[in-house]
Parts: sequence; C-alpha cells; structure tokens
Amino acid sequence: MTGLLSRPASPLFARLAPRTLRGRLSLVALTTAAFLMVILTVVFNTVVRQHLQRQADDELHTRAAAVATTVDTGRTGVRVRETSNDGLLDTNVWIYAGTQLLERPPSAPPASPVTRAATRLAARGGQHCTTLDRAGGPVRLCARDIAGAAAVVTALNLSPYRSSADTLLFASLTLDAAVLACTYVLTRMAVGRALRPVRTMTDQATQWSAVASTARFGAAGQPAELARLGGSLDALLDRIRAVLRHEQRLTAELSHELRTPLSRIIAELDWWQARPRSGADTRATHAAIADAARSMRTICDTLLDDARGSASTAPGTADVLSVLCLLAERLQIPGHVKVVVDVTHPGLEAGVPPALLERIVSPLLDNALRYARSQVTVVASRQPDGVRVDVTDDGPGVPPSFAGQLFQPGRRADPVDGHGGAGLGLPLARRLARSAGGEVGHARGHAPGAGFVISLPAG
Repeated sequence: MTGLLSRPASPLFARLAPRTLRGRLSLVALTTAAFLMVILTVVFNTVVRQHLQRQADDELHTRAAAVATTVDTGRTGVRVRETSNDGLLDTNVWIYAGTQLLERPPSAPPASPVTRAATRLAARGGQHCTTLDRAGGPVRLCARDIAGAAAVVTALNLSPYRSSADTLLFASLTLDAAVLACTYVLTRMAVGRALRPVRTMTDQATQWSAVASTARFGAAGQPAELARLGGSLDALLDRIRAVLRHEQRLTAELSHELRTPLSRIIAELDWWQARPRSGADTRATHAAIADAARSMRTICDTLLDDARGSASTAPGTADVLSVLCLLAERLQIPGHVKVVVDVTHPGLEAGVPPALLERIVSPLLDNALRYARSQVTVVASRQPDGVRVDVTDDGPGVPPSFAGQLFQPGRRADPVDGHGGAGLGLPLARRLARSAGGEVGHARGHAPGAGFVISLPAG
C-alpha cells in the first residue's frame, strides 16, 4: 500500500487522484475490492453456467435413455415399439437407424436447422452433445448410440437456463456494486477515525512552542504506530529545544564576554575625546582599542570553537603567569581594590591554549573584582595531576543556601545587589574548563569572601 501511495504518478492520475490520505487509502481499498469482486463474479457465473449446462445434459441423457428402451434392434432391423407414453417420449426426439431418420418431432421438418443438426450428431455415433444457436433461443442436442445400429437424439431449449444465468449475473453485479459502495464508505469512516489522533497531534504541534512549551505527544493511549511516531516527534522537539537553548546560551555568553572589551573601547574613546591629546596619547589610545578588538576576536573564536565541540581538541599550552598578568591589565580594576597575582612555580604552564585559559579565568576574576572590598588574590600552583589556580576575594562571600546554584546559567544570589551581571560567567568558566579536561569549583572553606578553584591539565 505504501508503494501505491508513494510511487510517482502520471500527470493525469496526479490531477484525478484524491488530495487527502483518507481519500487515497479509500481509493486503494476500493480498487482492490473491485479487482477481487470482478474475479469472484467471473468465477461464480462461469461455475453457474457450467452447472446449468450439466443439468440440461443430464436431463437430455435421461430422456434419451428412456426413449432407447422403446427401440428394438433385433434381427428384423430397427423397430420402435409403441408405448403408452409415446406422446411424452416423442417430444423433441429423433430416432435414427444408421443414418436413416425413423421418427422426428412434428414441429421439426426434415429440412429444419434442428433436424439437420440432429442428423449430423447421430452420424458421429457414440454419445455427443452440441448447442445450436437460433432465433427462437439456443437449443441443446444430445445423441445416444443404441447397439451401434440406431441412435436417439434429444433436444432441449436452453432459454430458461440462460435466463437463470443472466439473472444470477445481474444479481451478482448489483451485489458487487453494493459491496463496493459499502467498502468505500466504511473505509473512509475507518481511515478517518484512525487518522483522528494524527489530526489531534497536528493541532497540538501547531499550538505548541518548541522552546517555551514542555508538552509532548507521549505514547499513552495511542496505537503502536502512532506511539512510535509520537516518540520520534518528541525526540525531535527535544533536539530542537536543545539546539535553540544552545543558540540562546551562546548568544548570551558572547554578549556577556564582549561587554568588558567593548566597555574598554568606549572608555578609551571617551578619554581621548575629552580634551586635545598629543600624538603619543593618540597612539596609546589606538593601541588600547586594537588590544580590546583582538580580545573580542579571541573571545568570539574561543566560544565558537567550544560551540562546535573543537575546544577540547585545540592544541597548545599557556604560560599561566603571562595570561594572569594580561588579564589584570585588561580588566577594569576599581581604585579601592588591589589585585595580587602569585605564581609559586616560575614557568608554570597549563595544557590549554592561552585564549582558552584567559576565558576560563576571566569570568572568575571579573566576579571577584565585582564583589571584593579591598583585595583579590590569584594564586597559581603546580599539582600532582596538573595546574591549580585559586581566585579569592574578601567580599561578602556566597550564601550557603545559594552554593548549589552557583553554576546554573542565569542564577544570582541577589539580583538587586547593584553589582550587575547576568549569572553567566561562572557557568561559562566551568563549561570551558571541562571541555579541556579540567574543572572549576567553589572553595566552600574560604573565609572571608568567596573562593574558586580552577583545575587544569599540565602543559
């Protein structure tokens, strides 16, 4: 059935074919039923006609056998004995002695087509039957040989039998038409009822939002085929929702990370336009803007590589001290806050590219600067399993009730604390660290303030 529905059709059939699936299935069912009904009708009527003909032949043979008992083929020649039922037996009966006609029905002259056909049949000998079509209706003739010396030919009008066969043919065709009409109507009703869940699913899919709605089709109460379809559509909706969430997260992270270099560019331009500057001042401003632009490009490349899944395989090592010092220079450090960078092992290298290390440490350092009262400390050290970077501040710290939600995107302990932020920096740092085989965690025992620990593979 699937092949019939999906096979390319001719232009004429394409114009005449139903547009709906219910119409096409009903047409297929009607065509199949019509094909079967034609076969059954032909077989049935063929069998009926053969059965009626056998009945006619049996009657003719029975009459010929009765007439044969009145024929005497003794030494004196062939002679027909007189009986009390001669009038009944002589009806449509021809008796021959060899090829000589002894008796015939009064209604059949010797030159009539029926008598000539009976003469030819008797001349063949044995028991044979033939049908003669004439204007008054078809006639069936059967011959019976009597001791090789005589023959009896009986005839029977087949019009009643043919009429019965035609009546049965008309009745069967009428029944076929009724069955086909019922088949079409019932098929449309059954297919419409079976497709009702599909229409419901279509209406639901039109109303739902792939991102905002969590409703799904499910498999409860559905037929097996629709349950599988619903499961596939649910999985597709989940994938679409995940892709859209990933796109939204990437957009938010890019906006969050690009905010700092953009603010730096704006600040440099405002400073440069505040009053006339010397050539050296202009060159310094251009250098700062170029450095911020390079930082923006690095941010975009790093986050896009992570979105493509290639950040974890990016080769390279980073000098930890150089990256930390560069970050301390680029970040806007409030005047009342002091940043201390301590690298316990000179030449300490992490097994990640410099740009990735910068993107991992930057959100933590920016968060510490936002909440610190007087000092932010960054300590990098070598560990047996890699490199550790501790970022601590002396601010209010993380409320114990909020510690479990620190790394959830968009969550903040106090959204109206006046420090800004979108709650995306810490989740981004952890995700980038994990993509490189590392980890970012919260140092719960640090006091006062907040402490975060970055673990990365060694270079």
